[in-house]
Amino acid sequence: MLQEVIFAGFGGQGVLTIAKNVAYSAMLEGKETCWMPTYGPEMRGGTCGCTVSVSDKMISSPILAKYDVGVILNLPSMDKYEPKIKSGGLIIWESTTITDGPKRGDVKSIPIPAYDIAVELGSTLVMGMVLLGAFIQKTESITIDSVLEALRKTLPARRHNLIPLNETALRKGYEYASKI
Repeated sequence: MLQEVIFAGFGGQGVLTIAKNVAYSAMLEGKETCWMPTYGPEMRGGTCGCTVSVSDKMISSPILAKYDVGVILNLPSMDKYEPKIKSGGLIIWESTTITDGPKRGDVKSIPIPAYDIAVELGSTLVMGMVLLGAFIQKTESITIDSVLEALRKTLPARRHNLIPLNETALRKGYEYASKI
């Protein structure tokens, strides 16, 4: 199993955080992984992306030109990365704010109203976790349990009170994606 994934959105949407959690979770599960962020000097508000590879075998390079999966949080990222998803690949995208989904017919499209779900949960900050739950459901690259363990290990103790909300968001995204 090898999954090459791009997570992309605006800075401040949690793209780097969710991608880092995928990589850390994969390590906790004994898998090989590579995590490489890409962002400009804009930081918050500018487009950023992060590639993550997860494999049962050694990964040859962290640099990717094409991806098996795209997790897309905004329209500029959809425009930029949709062409870079491999034929037969998967695009999981935030459908509340992105009104036009993927235009290609050779990829599977999974629209998730992650922003709306996050609002229902009381915090738009968990939108990325909703999409991560959908990613877990559709790819089975990692598990929700390993993400929760990764959060306990990587979040400062003063932020552990946020883990239950993140778990709820992960499970809501997983549940929503299971119906598509």
